[in-house]
This record gives sequence, structure tokens and C-alpha cells, in this order.
Amino acid sequence: MWVVVGLGNPGRRYRATRHNVGFRVVDRLAARWDVAVEREAHRALVGAARFYRVDPARVIAVHDDVDLEPGRVRIRRGGRAGGNRGVESLMAALGDPGFLRVKVGVGRPPAGPVPPSWVLSVPPAEELAALAAAEERAVDAVELLVTDGPERAMNRINQKEAPHGGPPL
Repeated sequence: MWVVVGLGNPGRRYRATRHNVGFRVVDRLAARWDVAVEREAHRALVGAARFYRVDPARVIAVHDDVDLEPGRVRIRRGGRAGGNRGVESLMAALGDPGFLRVKVGVGRPPAGPVPPSWVLSVPPAEELAALAAAEERAVDAVELLVTDGPERAMNRINQKEAPHGGPPL
């Protein structure tokens, strides 16, 4: 059994923000797989993982990453939270940082540190197309993780995009 967790902030006002890319990827994945997702039950995923004793190695967290340029997608196992409170919370709930992460790049502001308002804002129009493409690529990444395993999925997804700007798949 796999558990896929989309990280973000609940509430309509955050729906289109950079931070909610994880929610949107799970919504896209659910649509592709024809599975109903109850947003109100998002906290139950962690509770279900504990109840069913899901191995953290079988948990996939999808989340925003300010250290990746907008539109990039990377898969990683384990590591630190990198300032992402959702990742911190999941690490604490699972008691193990060894879960898989599908990181979707949202970039950094032009200068200075990354304030919470940056990730909690809606990106400008010029970033939206790159973000939408990255969300689809993140769905592909989750599918590859589940069907082909972490190593093969990382080898395919973590490649730099081809010079023409398209995915290497």
C-alpha cells in the first residue's frame, strides 16, 4: 500500500498559491486515477498511516520547494524539511524522515529571504504555465514511483529538462 500526501494550506483563499501545489498534484492524480479525494479529510492521511502501520518508505509527500526554479520537479528520499512546515509535520507524525518527496519548484523572490507571503501568494501569469506543466510532471513522478520504484523514477524525473524545454520522458 502507498500513501500519497499533498502538502499545502486548507481553505479556498490558498487554493491557487505556490504552497498548495501538493494539493493540486493530488487532485490531478485523483482525476487521472478516477479516485474521489475528500479535502476535509486531508489530516486523516497521517492518522491512517499510523493506524495501518504504513512503512514511511511507502509514503510519498508532494510539496513546493523554493530551492527549485519554477517548473522543475525532483524526487528525493529522506533529508531535512528545508523550512517547509508541512514536511516537518509529516516527519514528526511518521517519526521517520525516510519518506519519498516529490518536490515541485516554485522558486524564490528576486532578492532576500523567502517570506511566508511568497509561498502563500498566487504566482504571476508568466509562472502559471510552468507550474501547471510541473504539476502534470509531478503526477507522472508519483505514478513512476508507484509502478517502477524509487530508483527508476528518480533516474527519469530528476534529469535536467531537454534543451527544447520539454521533459526527458
